[in-house]
Amino acid sequence: MINKNLINSKIWIPPVAAFFLGVANVKGQEAKKDTIHEKDIDEVVIVAYGKAKKTSYTGSVATISSEKINSRPVTNITKALEGQVPGLQAVSSSGQPGSTASIRIRGIGSISASSNPLFVVDGIPFDGNINSISPNDIESISVLKDATASSLYGSRGANGVIIVTTKSGKKGEARVNFNISQGFSSRAVKDYEQVTTDQYYELYWEALRNGYKSGQISSQQAAQMATDNLVNALGINPYGAKYSNPVGTNGKLLPGATTLWNDNWKDVLQRTASRNQVDLDFSGGNEKSNYYFSLGYLDDKGVAIESGFRKYSTRLKINSEIKKWLNVGANLAYTNSLQEAPPSSDSRTDNVINAARIIPSFYPYYERNADGSYKLDSNGNYIYDFGKYRPTSALQNENPAATLPLDKNENREDNFSGKGFAEFIFLPELKFKTSFSVDLVNYNGHYYTNPLLGEGAEIGGSVTKTNSRTLSYTTSNILTYDKKFGRHHINILGGQEFYHYEYQTISGNRSQFSLPYYYEPDAAALLGGFSGNSDKLGLLSFLGKAEYDYQNKYFVSGSVRADGSSRFSPENRWGTFWSVGGSWRASNEDFIKNLNFFNQLTLRASYGGQGNDKLSTYYAYQSLFAFYNNLGEGGTVASKLPTPDLKWETNLNFNAGLEFSILNNRIKGNIEYFRRQSKDLLFDMPLAPSLGFSGFQANIGELKNTGFEFSLFTTPIKTEDFEWNVDVNLSTLKNEITKLPKGSIVSGTKLLQVGGTVYDFFIPEWIGVDPSNGKPLWKTITTDANGNTVEGTTSEYAKATKTLQGSSLPKVIGGITTSLAYKNFDFSTLVSFAIGGKILDTDYMMLMHNGSSAGRAWSAEILNRWTPENPYTDVPALSTTTNNWTSTSSRFLYSGTYARVKNVSLGYTLPSDYFEKIGLKKFRVYVQAENLLTFYKHKGMDPEQTLDGTTYYRYPAMRTITFGLQATL
Repeated sequence: MINKNLINSKIWIPPVAAFFLGVANVKGQEAKKDTIHEKDIDEVVIVAYGKAKKTSYTGSVATISSEKINSRPVTNITKALEGQVPGLQAVSSSGQPGSTASIRIRGIGSISASSNPLFVVDGIPFDGNINSISPNDIESISVLKDATASSLYGSRGANGVIIVTTKSGKKGEARVNFNISQGFSSRAVKDYEQVTTDQYYELYWEALRNGYKSGQISSQQAAQMATDNLVNALGINPYGAKYSNPVGTNGKLLPGATTLWNDNWKDVLQRTASRNQVDLDFSGGNEKSNYYFSLGYLDDKGVAIESGFRKYSTRLKINSEIKKWLNVGANLAYTNSLQEAPPSSDSRTDNVINAARIIPSFYPYYERNADGSYKLDSNGNYIYDFGKYRPTSALQNENPAATLPLDKNENREDNFSGKGFAEFIFLPELKFKTSFSVDLVNYNGHYYTNPLLGEGAEIGGSVTKTNSRTLSYTTSNILTYDKKFGRHHINILGGQEFYHYEYQTISGNRSQFSLPYYYEPDAAALLGGFSGNSDKLGLLSFLGKAEYDYQNKYFVSGSVRADGSSRFSPENRWGTFWSVGGSWRASNEDFIKNLNFFNQLTLRASYGGQGNDKLSTYYAYQSLFAFYNNLGEGGTVASKLPTPDLKWETNLNFNAGLEFSILNNRIKGNIEYFRRQSKDLLFDMPLAPSLGFSGFQANIGELKNTGFEFSLFTTPIKTEDFEWNVDVNLSTLKNEITKLPKGSIVSGTKLLQVGGTVYDFFIPEWIGVDPSNGKPLWKTITTDANGNTVEGTTSEYAKATKTLQGSSLPKVIGGITTSLAYKNFDFSTLVSFAIGGKILDTDYMMLMHNGSSAGRAWSAEILNRWTPENPYTDVPALSTTTNNWTSTSSRFLYSGTYARVKNVSLGYTLPSDYFEKIGLKKFRVYVQAENLLTFYKHKGMDPEQTLDGTTYYRYPAMRTITFGLQATL
């Protein structure tokens, strides 16, 4: 046991010891300045339909304060969650400004149905675009993880709940807050290293020679043919007419041969981008009412040309006590946004990210003369080079630098969110609250290819316009009774909720513009297509909760909710979901107090069941039809089989935790174990294509997620002028399929089978390169005549055997936050990390071709290819003959372990004495960095990929350096 007198002493203790003992009276001040008081750890957290004290709450909840959100230069709040909450995995697979991170809480809850958490804003489920919520408006974020915490949201909270609480005015003098920042963005991870032009020409000469060699053609003849045909094969000679055959028959560049240009396509397709943000808010209040009004502007340019996100936002929040027995409030928010998003997430030839990577620098982006000088048009301007001479592998007839500025790839959104409530106070302990919330999202997509240059010129340009409208509203009526009877305390809640959702979309396209620079469909002559549809969904719910505690030591709770979903047939429409929980605040027991060690000690456990109905279709139980044009006559074809027996997917959640605080609250921590079992999985069961249907939906299979969560909050040093805090959180996860309708199901590169995870790679195993001939080798597994398993190798990819090669899911995720405050200076860092998991890098495959993709860029790793002088390598011999070695295999499967410095912030708050005369209460200048450093072994690939662990030519993460100032009047 640690001596209490030692803790409160004025003896100086080195900082290293202070970290473990929670002591550092550097200047010898009194202990009261070195203590974090009880009120600081017994914080009030926002939970389902109310608030609770964290130390007495029976559920699992984590809270992120506004300080940790506002210090991040992020466009979307989902990207501010990574590394902040144990058990929450936030994956930002795209750096496109305005994109959203994928979030999973305590694993993957379903295979075919949605595993997304529910967002709740100011107590009511939110259906708007999460982009519409300005980080500056957020007071706190609560993450509800177990059944007790989220079961009151029933089926909508089956995958966890993220509660966003926006700021409200505070009693006292009116305040004005102003925040302005200017930032600059670039790639967070440098792209794959490539060979130089000189190296490329020598390597491709080698590929040609090896491709020519045969029984009829000698090595000497093949070498001469490679020398003679090299320029023709690549379509260009960057060495000039003086070196018509720049590589000799020995495979080396001729002496004196130098490139006349070296055009790195990243120079014209990517940029250092700007980020500008301005936020202004007014707030205030008195004894009976408060208000908050904000205005926001954001202009976030992307690193890819013609990409970015611009947003205007406003929010008005008013709460008022009309009568002693009546409180009312309104919360209105509107956001207008424009996302410029050129193709950047697939293998399309106009993918701006992919184009910058796979076109080598010896192909110029402006047309060149034979001597290397630029060709000019009649006005003296450079002429964009579309590479008609380029091989198809080098994006023949493509030049995004020329076409993207003339094209449009715009996504416009109007987001309106309105909430209102009236609370009737019948008795101090009896209250009734009725609420109404509406979310309206109007989306317009405008995609235009110009008729002047590029692919669009062949059809006179084209335009596609899409409009969708999403309207949802939620009404809730909640009655609560909260009463203390001596040592007893009860809280009872009961209510009803109704949710309505409707979606409408319409789309059309035209082509053949008669004039350039006209972007609307009316300016195009040929109608290409027209489509539209609408959907509706309804959910009726009844809910109740009861909580009881005795002497502020023993706490029990129970909740139940019945949901009726229109997705299911009337016979299976209703599902009942529930939870029970209990906690013991042991630190309030005398025998714990007498230990003089724990400032707070709480044990808690909960168990409950929730449902999931989030299938891709709104009519899960009905047969559906598709309509087609049959020579001008309407045709109807069955597109979906009826499934009237389909019912709710069920999640059973168990949670057990220990929360503690020691050493005068200098060290606080939380340890939790969770077990999440999904039963009656909503599963897309595949069928043979010959049956006319791709599959049908059924309740089959079971899934389990288990793990531990750990968080530690420490204050190693706290003096009058200096404070140092270190927070650590991490969580483990084991995902396991426990039941399936048949032995296994193959889906793309994944295998679903009992005992495996939902993202197990099922691909051929790479063995290496045959040192005798340089051919690729994959493993084969066959059965001999005696039924024995025989392992072998093959150089024919089609004969390779697919085997399990690990899961994309990490074993451990977490984050480390450090904050320092010295007088008026403040500094903080956040490092997020993941340990384990696999990533299949299909982007890298494109750069590792054996020579059969003429003109496509090559990774620098190709320099280690097999040759007779280098027989022991992992890169096959080069040849223009396809050997399929870049086909999907474990060769391109890499570890997903990484660490990233997500955020660094340094600020200085000027002494208030400087501004008292003008009434300025606070003035702070700061610099922030987002995605500053990434530690990862496989260079060139961003380790933050999609949950299934497969790259897909996506927009890279951005490193953003921001300078700003904050002022409060």
